[in-house]
Amino acid sequence: MIWRYSGSGLFCSRSAARSVALRRADWTGSQMVLEPRWEVPIISSMEKEAVQIETHLFADDGETVNNPVLPLVLMRGTEAATADDPAAWFEERFAANKWGASWRWGVYPYHHFHTNNHEVLGVARGEAELTMGGARGERFTVTVGDVIVIPAGVGHKCESSSSGFEVVGAYPDSVGPDLIRSGAEEAGELRRAVSEVPLPDCDPIFGSSGPLLEHWK
Repeated sequence: MIWRYSGSGLFCSRSAARSVALRRADWTGSQMVLEPRWEVPIISSMEKEAVQIETHLFADDGETVNNPVLPLVLMRGTEAATADDPAAWFEERFAANKWGASWRWGVYPYHHFHTNNHEVLGVARGEAELTMGGARGERFTVTVGDVIVIPAGVGHKCESSSSGFEVVGAYPDSVGPDLIRSGAEEAGELRRAVSEVPLPDCDPIFGSSGPLLEHWK
């Protein structure tokens, strides 16, 4: 492991493509507190071109508020599909692009949504059939390497999955989500909360020049 210093902090390089950055030290007495994050990766045009992009806009159905402005963005065929450890690949890429508070698990088997932040799911193992957009939404089959960027308010539910199905989830600026079951609360306040969620600074996979920012304006 090789350490080096730059004007923005200390860096610990594992390889040219994968490295850990340590933020500028926060000195507390005689101790130095360091918080890890991932360096922004260098992304080739070939990597972007290999990914297939789908967008889907869902209307409010009375139980799931969805999002009247921002479409769900589905990216198929990211390089995670061929990575030795897809879950770690997603965690590193998400963190490098300011999507944090990450976790590894599945998707709840009931319609739900978040009103205080957007969410990204990267499929790390297996495949599943997900319903997006609430009970009147659409079903999608997702597999390893696929990425689903879910705007605040948009419903999602796992209908079925293979054994060991796993996704990596994360959120802009590491703001963890609330959890609202579709139809469980009065919709007016929920719609207002969704409308106030700010846009992320970066695409969770491709950073500041990613396709998400072309579809979310």
